[in-house]
This record gives sequence, C-alpha cells and structure tokens, in this order.
Amino acid sequence: MRRLAPLAAVLIALSCKVGERAASIGPDSSSTGGTVVISTGGDPDVLFPPLVATIQGRQVSEIIYDHLADLGNDLNTVGDAGFTPHLAKSWTWSPDSLSIAFSLDPRARWHDGVPAHASDVAFTYALYKDSATASPSAPLMSGIDSVTARDSLTAVFWFSKRSPMQFFEAVNPMVVLPEHLLRGAKGAALRTSALARSPVGTGRFRFESWKAGSSISLAADTGNYKGRPRIDRVIWSIAPDFNTAFTRLLGGESDVLEQLAAPNVAELVGNNQLRTVLLPGMEYNFLQFNLHDPANASRPHPLFADRGLRRALTMAIDRVHTVQNVYDTLAAVALGPTVRAYASTDTTLRQIPYSPDGARHLLDSLGWRVAAGDSLRVRNGRRLAFVVSVPSSSRNRMNMAVLIQNQLRQVGVIMDIDRIDFPSFVDRESHHAFDAAIGSWNVDASPGGIRQTWGSARAKATGGSNYGSYSNPAFDAVVDSAMSAMSLGDRRARFRRAYQIIIDDAPAIWLAEPRSVMGISRRIRTPLLRPDAWWSSIADWWVPPSERIARDRVGLKR
Repeated sequence: MRRLAPLAAVLIALSCKVGERAASIGPDSSSTGGTVVISTGGDPDVLFPPLVATIQGRQVSEIIYDHLADLGNDLNTVGDAGFTPHLAKSWTWSPDSLSIAFSLDPRARWHDGVPAHASDVAFTYALYKDSATASPSAPLMSGIDSVTARDSLTAVFWFSKRSPMQFFEAVNPMVVLPEHLLRGAKGAALRTSALARSPVGTGRFRFESWKAGSSISLAADTGNYKGRPRIDRVIWSIAPDFNTAFTRLLGGESDVLEQLAAPNVAELVGNNQLRTVLLPGMEYNFLQFNLHDPANASRPHPLFADRGLRRALTMAIDRVHTVQNVYDTLAAVALGPTVRAYASTDTTLRQIPYSPDGARHLLDSLGWRVAAGDSLRVRNGRRLAFVVSVPSSSRNRMNMAVLIQNQLRQVGVIMDIDRIDFPSFVDRESHHAFDAAIGSWNVDASPGGIRQTWGSARAKATGGSNYGSYSNPAFDAVVDSAMSAMSLGDRRARFRRAYQIIIDDAPAIWLAEPRSVMGISRRIRTPLLRPDAWWSSIADWWVPPSERIARDRVGLKR
C-alpha cells in the first residue's frame, strides 16, 4: 500500500488554514440561501431523540430540536463555562448547587406555532427517564432527581448530589420535546408516533421530508427565535455503498462526506473543488462479541460467554498492523472504549498483547484443539467458527474484517464475514441478533457515555445500546465513582481502573481510533467545527451568491 505519512502532515496544515479562513471571513449578513447536501451511509434508525442510536439520527434530530444550552468548541463539560444559551436564554444556580433554574427564551415557538414552555422541559425529562421509553440516554441523566416547572418559562433541575458534571447532565443528553404533540404516548407507541417520522421542534431547521433509502430534507425556519439560518436547506443523501457516497462528493452531487478513507484523502489533495477538514478523533471502532445467545438472550453465547476465548481471539490480532494497513497514518490503535481527546484517558493502559503463540496455547488449554490432519480447531465435535456482521457502507470496517479473518485463520479459527447494508446492520445490533459485529461509536464530549454503551443497565434493556450485553458490576461501580469525582486527577485514576477492567474482560477487540477527515465542497463556508458534533453550527454555514449552483436556487416556499 502506498504510504501516506506526508499526507497526514499536509492534512493537518490544510485543516489549520481552513479553520483560520473560516474564522476570519465573516458572512455577508444580507446574503442567505443555498443548499448543503450531506452524503451518508444509511437512514436514521428513528427521528425521535430519546430513541436515537445512529449518528444519522443524531445529526438530523439535533438540528430540528434544541438543547437548553449547547457545548462550546473547547468541549468543556465541567461546570457551565463555555456553554451557550439555546432554548434557555439564561440559568441560575441555587446557593447549595443542588438545583439549576433555566429561563426559557420567551420568543421560542414549536414549528407548528405553539409557544415552548417549561412544562415541555419537565415532560421531556420524565419521558427520557421512563423505563417504558427505554431511552439509551437515560443512564446519562442519573444524577438528576427531578425537573419541575416553576412557572411557564422557568424549568428547575434538582440534583441528588453535587458533581462537576451537573450542568452537562442537564443540557446535553436530551433535547426538548413538544408535550402537546406527545401527551398520552408511551413505551413502544413512541417509536411509531407521528413525531418519529415527522418531527416538530424549536430548532433553526424544520422537517421537510424523509424518503427512506434516498434522502432526508430540512428547510430553514425563517422566523426562528434564534434567527434565520444562513442556508435554505440541508439534505442528507443516502448511499449505503461507500464508493457511491464518495463518487457523489467527487461529482458535485453532494457537498459533505464525513469520514474519508486514506485512499480517498489522497484523491482530494489536488482537487480544486473540494477541501479536507481534519478534526480530533471522537470515534473508536471495535469487533464486538455478543455475550448472549442471539437465538435466546436468556442463555450465554456458546462461544463468547467464555472470557478466556475472547482474550485468546484478541491475542491473535495484530492491531497495530491492521490499523496501519487500513488507515495508514489517519488513525491510532484504540485504547479501549474511549478516545485520546478525553483528558481522563490514560494512554498507558495495559493491553492484551499480540501473541499468536499465546493465543494457540490459551485455545489449547480451553479444549479447542487442532484435529489431526486439519488446521481448524474443534471442541466436543464443534468447530471454532463464527460470523461477523459488517456494514457495507464502511470501507474501513470491511477492510479490517478481511485482515482479521486472515489472522484468526492462522490460529485455527474460522470467521465468516456477513456484509450487510447499514439499516440491516443497525437492526441486528439493536435486536442483539449477531455473533460478532464490527461496530463504531462516535462519542460525545463526556466519557460518561460509556454507561450507555457498555454499562450493565443497558445490557438487556429494550432499546439499549450495549448490543453485546457486556455486564460487570465492578466496571459499573468504578465508572459511577469516576463521574462523581471532583478533581481531574481523581477522575482520571478512576476511569483508568474502569477501562482496565473492561480491557481485561475483552467483550470486544478494540481496533482503531480514526482521525475525522471530512471532505467538504469549497463553495461551502463554515465556522470552526465542533469536534464531537460538526453539524451543530450548520445553521451558520453559508454559500456565497457567486458560488451557488442550480440546487442552491431552489428557494423556500413562502
């Protein structure tokens, strides 16, 4: 494979220049209009925020709905420094710091014209926390006791104890929902409610259409209380095959492609129509084992319930060379279920070592032996074989699957690859209907999200995001204590213990921590992009009139 080490350096330089250019060129306040088309690998799972589990669902819903306040570009999650007002125009802490009163912007209206009230906030919190809703985000709000409406425009969050993450817990895990359109809906009915397919929010873009397998379109809310968006429309163009998505970007059919592979980056270096933007990595990917039988969740998986087997398979994989072969210099080897961007991440975590001989010896000791005249392992008449599900929309994950398949074969293990479209992949994960899967998590600004994806509470929950059903009470307890730690040093030490527990348990083989390399049309101007949610500023993107193309001239209905 062609080496791209110089390319990584070029990308870093280009990204800095892009950021300087975006920050220094102010938009012409008299100019609005244009359309931004984002190429993406699949449909959202749902557009009802409490149930969203895909990055596509999160992007769309966070543009339609509002948080009370939004995280700053520095990703500070301690206290309220750097947060900017959204649905709440201001907030006040109580003297004992056990409550926060949010004053809503009185100009805020739902897209159907109904005023937004504090009762919407209290209703939203109760809905997220209701066990019948089964929201994957519920564990992220564990420190909140209750939310009340003091008056029509004041929502008060009450906390069980002080912690550095109180403000973040109040504003980040949930967006505010319209009580008047959801009153009476509960449990499974929420997923099939009208709002799950045709959402109504207070955000700067309104829902326009969703054509399954094709596109999602949002239009500017021209009378929005936060101001009219700079652009008229945002469209997600759905392309389950990565090559199709990239071809659309190259051909000008789309303007944005979020995660470029190394060979694609090389193609864009000299492209005058496209630029690359390098963001800090907020994603990690992994080969996840299902610890329960996919045919009967009440039973342990016949292979992967065995911790020793999982560790043996991990030993068989040369993660360093696998990541280099797939990403070249555009990713680091994953440390575990975390990213290096977190101040709480210790990069000296002890890893299960790469040792094919060690893997063979461990498999032998577990009774998985190579039969005479054969190279494959058998125990009690059963071959050591399993199927890994991989989304066809991810070239990187497909390439890693092939490399892992070859390495496992060297120690006598058969891994078949099931290449499936993204919606089917998401469906299998959410129903725990897989042996193994190469998954990926885009993390938010707080490491506490690990409770959502690897915590015991979400292991068997309907709608939970712990798809492999990993469960370890010791891990849960240390994560909870880490989230309560008042100092960075204490938090870092506790998270180190939690990460070490899960690394040693090997519920997954931690693969890569990619740098986020986006391809963006040069005609699109952007502010500085937030590393964990580049779409959060999309209402402030703009297209200069001189650089608009035919689709930019399709205006809004008046």
